[in-house]
Amino acid sequence: MTSRAWPGIIERYREFLPVSAKTPVVTLLEGNTPLVPAPRLAEATDPSLKVYMKCEGFNPTGSFKDRGMTMAISKALEAGSRAVICASTGNTSASAAAFAARAGIAAFVMVPRGGVALGKLSQAAIHGARVLMVEGSFDQALAIVTQIAERYPVTLVNSINPFRLEGQKTGAFEIVDQLGRAPDYHLIPVGNAGNITAYWRGYKEYHRAGHAKELPRMVGFQAAGAAPIYEDRVIPEPRTVATAIKIGNPANWGLAVEAKKDSDGWIDVVTDEEILHAYRLLAREEGIFMEPASAASVAGLIKSVKAGRFERGATLVLTLTGHGLKDPDTALESASRPTTVPAELGAVLAQLGF
Repeated sequence: MTSRAWPGIIERYREFLPVSAKTPVVTLLEGNTPLVPAPRLAEATDPSLKVYMKCEGFNPTGSFKDRGMTMAISKALEAGSRAVICASTGNTSASAAAFAARAGIAAFVMVPRGGVALGKLSQAAIHGARVLMVEGSFDQALAIVTQIAERYPVTLVNSINPFRLEGQKTGAFEIVDQLGRAPDYHLIPVGNAGNITAYWRGYKEYHRAGHAKELPRMVGFQAAGAAPIYEDRVIPEPRTVATAIKIGNPANWGLAVEAKKDSDGWIDVVTDEEILHAYRLLAREEGIFMEPASAASVAGLIKSVKAGRFERGATLVLTLTGHGLKDPDTALESASRPTTVPAELGAVLAQLGF
């Protein structure tokens, strides 16, 4: 018996995407990421809950951005573009660089100096992108690249680009396909707010098409030092260990608020301390290594359970946005350091407690 190979999200969900026979599909076979049950996470919070993790760190460049980038680059190529540009806190730059390389076009990325994890920066560089470090914030970088894209022959591939959200909505399709239904609640980190917007769009489209009987409540979590939507104000200098959501003026702010309201959900904040606790818990209890921003979902789960916000027996899906190897420095700072021992059996046994 032969099984059909995964074709990437555009071919798998073509009927739901704005593509045609003329669209040159640029793919790294993104999508089809695992939906992993999290029994120990449920046990540590509320054993009656059915908790699942959508592990987007298993995409080709290690983050959910690949879903949107296959669409953005494919449509850029269809329009005749020979170069793309983006501002990034890391994951977008890595994805844009990889897909541009796949398409054979140029990529220019701007990142805030000192605000991007090493793993992400190395990806953009190795894929051949022209990387500029801005002495300013992500929001300032985004303003600059937006002006450049308006004036010069280069396509902007940040989530302002409508094709990005079209690709990212396929995460919701996959969850319904894998789970056999939509969850009761979908928990997700919120930075530039494209993902919470895209998932809600995906759930609604699958519901209209008859593939899902239910719609989830969308629950977003921002870092306490970078929570413009929660605080309802622009944060000029956002601060958080979760660099992927370190954004003070989200591009999809209004759409994210709509998703929250339409789904009867909510947006809350979690502290860096709560994020790092969840980051370690996820790795040590479930064997899943994701970047700190991903742990905002887990921290939000813990906080929301304590506040009694989920009914007993509810089904929850947590989006884990990026792989832990994106930010190895935080991992080493958050874990016990290796111990050096002599190459002697006795010394090793003593350290191991045998």
